[in-house]
Amino acid sequence: MLRACRGVRRRGAPPSGPAVRWTKELPPNLNVTLFHVYATFAPMTASSSTLSHERTAVAAACRRLGAEGLLIGTAGNVSVRVDDRVAITATGAVLARLTPDQVTVVDLEGNVVAGGLRPTSELDLHLGVHRRRGVGAVVHTHAPMATAVSCVLDELPCIHYQLLALGGTVRVAPYATFGTPELAESVLAALDGRSAALMANHGAVTHGATLDEAVENALLLEWACGVYRNAAAMGRPRVLDEQQRSAVIEAAVARGYGATHPVPPVPPAQEQEPTKGESR
Repeated sequence: MLRACRGVRRRGAPPSGPAVRWTKELPPNLNVTLFHVYATFAPMTASSSTLSHERTAVAAACRRLGAEGLLIGTAGNVSVRVDDRVAITATGAVLARLTPDQVTVVDLEGNVVAGGLRPTSELDLHLGVHRRRGVGAVVHTHAPMATAVSCVLDELPCIHYQLLALGGTVRVAPYATFGTPELAESVLAALDGRSAALMANHGAVTHGATLDEAVENALLLEWACGVYRNAAAMGRPRVLDEQQRSAVIEAAVARGYGATHPVPPVPPAQEQEPTKGESR
């Protein structure tokens, strides 16, 4: 695998995640993955049913998302799955100050197996994604830009090539009451072939093979929604067509985009043979 690392993100610049998934959209309802670059991480293993390492990581991810302005108060939730256990934020916890003891561990049926707090009301949504995707992480936010776009659009068009890392056009799942099976099903449909979806008049959800990837996808989606809002304020945003998207994917494959690459070693200078009549 290629080893990827996150670069320093400048204010206003799209986040550069530890893993990039380039996906070509093909109508209708056909999505072909052309390019995956995943960072090399230590695999997540469950040394016990308490998932102490993962609970600490979920708390740290929430504090980071809070510092970035994506998680406000108790609104939002984060989870990570290891084997048949899921570490997930507790309901009512202030996420920007989350501690590991405010992360509950459940099984894939939603039964609490570790921790003393009730899990988030969006447990059905998280478990639905985890059952479908396997081991990985899910982030749900009420991030300002993503939520604003979810109140206006039926989908976020591919106005910037970075959106291809999320699968291209970001669908908006129809509105349903929070915490309901109807909302979970609606979001799962919107996530088909995608790493992100918007939730109408509600917020956003992203997933990734790792917790870092899910967080970076949430940051990327929020950035893209902000770009759309700024562009729409000045006129009608241009959308990348299928040919342009395909060209981006081809370039990404050729360049190994999304991963760091060592500078190739400089070959040692070869000693030239002396010309006739010259001595060494």
